[in-house]
Amino acid sequence: MIEFRIKDFFDILIVAILLYQTYKLLKGTSGMNIFALLVSFISVWFLVSFVFQMELLGSILNKVANVGVILLVILYQDEIRTFLANLGSRYANNIYARIRRALIRTNERQPKLDIDEIVEAMIACSKTKTGALVVIQKEGDLTTYCQTGEIIESNIKSRLIENIFFKNTPLHDGALIIVEDKIKAVGCILPISHKRDLPKELGLRHRAALGITEKTDAYVVIVSEETGRISCMRQGEMLLGVSKERLTEWLRS
Repeated sequence: MIEFRIKDFFDILIVAILLYQTYKLLKGTSGMNIFALLVSFISVWFLVSFVFQMELLGSILNKVANVGVILLVILYQDEIRTFLANLGSRYANNIYARIRRALIRTNERQPKLDIDEIVEAMIACSKTKTGALVVIQKEGDLTTYCQTGEIIESNIKSRLIENIFFKNTPLHDGALIIVEDKIKAVGCILPISHKRDLPKELGLRHRAALGITEKTDAYVVIVSEETGRISCMRQGEMLLGVSKERLTEWLRS
């Protein structure tokens, strides 16, 4: 008869929570294939080794597990890299940035983001159906992505943002990145999301916006060139077709 103790309950509970959180991070990505494969293998391994206690088959599965880990790293290195980046950007960067601010910037005045200028620029782009992609740095560092474009270090002005995204300008095809209270860089290249459950009407601009929010904790505002619809994204989640009031409220949050 199997003895079930209190610590066994907590052991199962912790594993279930970890599996659920992993599922949430990988949901809608190509990494779900790896997750389903690992869960299936672990389930079979547990039944064979601990429930039915099949020594021969259990030893074979042990050998397969030792070799399988190496094979998974080789075959799915991109998916594993993306998963670790998501994990780090959602948890580690946020904790580190808060500690850094508490130790270094306690007495410094925090720069204020000019939200009204951003909102006015997005509304103007929406009316003229001018495609726009604005990334606002939060805790995670966006220096790597800034370096893919042109560094300008400018004040946030709605007219300037409109001119940058005007179709005939050389820097309109890319992202504008805002750091603290400055436009840090324009024409930047962002990582593309590989989620498979996105609406078909969303193009590369929206996939790029979603991609940066999957890897960092940045806030992103997008204006569709086809429909003029304004959308917001953060932490892999999106709000499509927001109004001026909703956009302002979302940015102030």
